[in-house]
Amino acid sequence: MKKLICIITAILFQSTVSAESISIERIFQSPALGGSEPKKLKVSPDGKRVTFLRGKDTDYEQQDLWEYEIASGKTRMLFNSDDLTDGTVALSDEEKARRERQRIRGSGIIEYHWSADGAALLFPLAGDAFYYELGEKSAQQLLKTEAFETDIKLSPRGRFISYIRDQNLYIKEIKTGKERAVTTEGGGTIKFGMAEFVAQEEMSRNTGYWWAPDESKIAFTKVDESPVHIITRSEIYADSIKMIEQRYPSTGTDNVEINLATYDLKTGKTDWIDLGEEKDIYIARAKWMKDGKSLTYQQQSRDQQTLTLRAYDTEKKTQTTLLQETSDTWVNLHKDLRFLEDGKHFVWASERDGFKHLYLYTNQGEKIRQLTKGDWVVDKINAVDEEKGLIYFSGRKSTPTEKHLYQVSLEGSEVTQITQRSGFHDLIFSQDASVYVDKFSTINSPFQVSLHNAKGEPLTWLSENKIDQNHPLFSYQEEWVKPRFGTLKTDDGVDLYYRLYKPKKIVGKHPVIVFTYGGPHAQVVQNKWYGNRGLLMQHWVDKGYVVFTLDNRGSNYRGKAFEEPIYKKMGSIEVTDQVEGVKYLRTLDFVDSDRIGIYGHSYGGYMALMAMFKAGDYFTAGVSGAPVTDWLLYDTHYTERYMGDPRNVPKAYTASSVFPYAKDLKGALLIYHGMADDNVLFTHSTKLYKHLQDLAIPFEVMDYPGKKHSIRGKNTGIHLYKTITNFFDRNIGKAN
Repeated sequence: MKKLICIITAILFQSTVSAESISIERIFQSPALGGSEPKKLKVSPDGKRVTFLRGKDTDYEQQDLWEYEIASGKTRMLFNSDDLTDGTVALSDEEKARRERQRIRGSGIIEYHWSADGAALLFPLAGDAFYYELGEKSAQQLLKTEAFETDIKLSPRGRFISYIRDQNLYIKEIKTGKERAVTTEGGGTIKFGMAEFVAQEEMSRNTGYWWAPDESKIAFTKVDESPVHIITRSEIYADSIKMIEQRYPSTGTDNVEINLATYDLKTGKTDWIDLGEEKDIYIARAKWMKDGKSLTYQQQSRDQQTLTLRAYDTEKKTQTTLLQETSDTWVNLHKDLRFLEDGKHFVWASERDGFKHLYLYTNQGEKIRQLTKGDWVVDKINAVDEEKGLIYFSGRKSTPTEKHLYQVSLEGSEVTQITQRSGFHDLIFSQDASVYVDKFSTINSPFQVSLHNAKGEPLTWLSENKIDQNHPLFSYQEEWVKPRFGTLKTDDGVDLYYRLYKPKKIVGKHPVIVFTYGGPHAQVVQNKWYGNRGLLMQHWVDKGYVVFTLDNRGSNYRGKAFEEPIYKKMGSIEVTDQVEGVKYLRTLDFVDSDRIGIYGHSYGGYMALMAMFKAGDYFTAGVSGAPVTDWLLYDTHYTERYMGDPRNVPKAYTASSVFPYAKDLKGALLIYHGMADDNVLFTHSTKLYKHLQDLAIPFEVMDYPGKKHSIRGKNTGIHLYKTITNFFDRNIGKAN
């Protein structure tokens, strides 16, 4: 049988493992077999094909579009991005920022859309749109302008494409080539159909417009950025410094003014929706009901303690409130609103009982029943089969450290687990919910990709990636370290999950590297393949380090009560829990209590600083990557969700910054940061540099010219991993 993909992890192992050890250089070697990890896997609406993006064997990873035909078992490249462009594309600043917000790596074809009937594909490339009808020899280039069009979509019935050009929304009929401007007044601080900074960065909303299912209307936002204050930040490169003026909504400052409208394609009229008297709001989501007449939108209060789902009738020009979620802390956003094809019901996710679960409602907002319940969380809805009355969803019913596929009846029934292999299942369903692709892994097993029917029965391997004698990893199985998963109980009775690697050969007492993230909406202790960072941990273990990770309170997938202790107290309970982890480590006879280091990036960098400053008796050395140091410098939506408005609680912000505690640093500290970071601004670190210098406290620094928050690049990654490892070698000592 033909394989769908050549999984990057198998390729990595072929080039990253030597007989002696996993070297850092080999971890970052380019794939040796001419392929890379498939991205954006999709099952075609007719269930006949699986499509995906695959990068070329280059550091920058130019991506192409591939397909696997299920009936024949054949894999082929549909489009080579090099054949469609000359490779000299200059991204606009808006597009660069948009891709950074979406964490998009590489170039070439970065996204694509199927038509509803599965007969055609649309994919943006180089600021243009290419349309391909299955069976044709080539793709049709639909936009040939000097502008760089973004957020290109295919309309629900495939008649139009839509896109943003120069901060205005346009549509174009594919058959006739006729273009129409939905808006014309965009420019400067005015943007139509575009997601504002915090929507992209913090709400996972990367668009500002939505098609009605019958193509009769489009809803879109109008954003006025003029209230947002301008910050001047530097982007420091190896040979130049750019001073960037950016409208950045720091905590406690004004957000954009946002409005919502619908546009009628038949009449050409725009209808503005009354969002109420309070203008300091967020529009978190928008979605049409199946009738194409009612637009729903989720309006969030500035303090994020209220989330209201409203429906706007475009014919009657009236609004109704379908439901409202409230909290004394914050209401988490999700993407689990599903309107059913019957036109009468929808499924909604809520944490109202303390855990994220699914509920069935009428389209008038009447709750019919709760569909799932218990002390566990739903990840997301994967598919709905209305004919059989079933919802398929991912969740953590079995254990928080694994993700599985489950089903539940719309009529209410016991939840049934479908996936059985212990580990992590990332799932992509066909539109009719008849088949799904399962991208499965464990902490020590690279991704396997298989096709299943809705009952979970395997239909075919798309990539078995079996570790047999022909697999690059096979010869290293005896040396490979499998971590132990477990729980420990805090002094106040809370169970915390941990993962612990220990060297194969235990001789005496060993130093420990604690890897942490610790922040909300994230989880690190998972039985899932961990990519290059997982290989780095194996490298450390091979050198003789114990490697330990613990998910503290405030992190995800344990329910709301587990998250909420950080409210207005960031950097407090998280450190307390990490100390509990160290106390546990000190009970192990192979751990050297005087040689425990901590490492984290982003929120993990903040955690490393707080651990070194507030718990210096437990941590001997720390590495802090791209850390937040002062929450006043971070954006409104993320920070105020957990900390409140600094204009109302200034003392909470002072207590949650690293500066009051820096004077208590005892051990060795390394801080690194990308010098062009536009997420956690480089200012966070430079302020701390100055503060520690004023205190005459020594520390180490490694900054990366031109690098953003993720510190990307193969050789840069090698340098970073070597720098971190060498720092720990010097300061907590080699174990062998």
